[in-house]
Amino acid sequence: MILPSRYWSDLTTRQFAHIAGHADIGNVVAVLPVAATEQHGPHLPVSVDADLLNGVIAAAIAQMAEALPVLFLPAQIIGKSNEHIRFPGTLTLSAQTIIALWMEMGASVARAGIRKLLIFNSHGGQASVMDIVARDLRSQHDLIVCHSNWYNPPLLDPQGEPVARYFPPEEHRFGIHGGDMETSMMLALNPARVDMAQAQNFRTSSQDRSEKFPVLGNGATAKLGWQMQDYNAMGAAGHAAAATAEKGRILLDAAGRQLAGLLADISALPLSTLVDRPDFSGCR
Repeated sequence: MILPSRYWSDLTTRQFAHIAGHADIGNVVAVLPVAATEQHGPHLPVSVDADLLNGVIAAAIAQMAEALPVLFLPAQIIGKSNEHIRFPGTLTLSAQTIIALWMEMGASVARAGIRKLLIFNSHGGQASVMDIVARDLRSQHDLIVCHSNWYNPPLLDPQGEPVARYFPPEEHRFGIHGGDMETSMMLALNPARVDMAQAQNFRTSSQDRSEKFPVLGNGATAKLGWQMQDYNAMGAAGHAAAATAEKGRILLDAAGRQLAGLLADISALPLSTLVDRPDFSGCR
């Protein structure tokens, strides 16, 4: 099925009715893009997560097959950002509000007759909320719901080589906010909004714990309930001064390619993936 647009808001209600009655409705994937509006250190605007989200989506659309039936819902660019709330400019919603909002949007997708939804995220502070919403939407609306962060999948260049090689291991582990990767992507997307004179190597207290505490600081045994100033009082973590637009373009291209591939897989996933009722007929 070739859709009239990639964007949910472009379609008319008549077109949605046509899609709902199409034989291939089971292949259609709705995407709920979610981000945040929050501080990203002294060198980046509060729009970073929204800008990166839109940049990855644009890169994905450019690499999708024309016949892949995907509809991107309006991006939700205010998220759960209370870990940044003591920094001026941050906007945040509570977890309860986020869950209610995303649940109602998922319910609207189900009412349109679409059976598959991807929640696609660019903000680490709400990654855990996606798991709650995905399972509740499956339970309440029989939707196939997947969720993904742009930064989690293995990102590869066109030759199949990992783009991780452009960043040192410590940046992958500790550069979680406004560091080399996010700053590079912003330089590729909108360099006029990046103040590289303010960029530096924002060392995080997590690095100190990793050196001092072998169990607590190993990054796997326990998670700290934190606010951003606990990691770095300037609001960033990572080597932002090492950022380049070239690295940013490589990341955007790789993340877009991964998203396009993920959406193709979800589209092909059979609706029989969901099982309506328990079946004990095979029991003795």
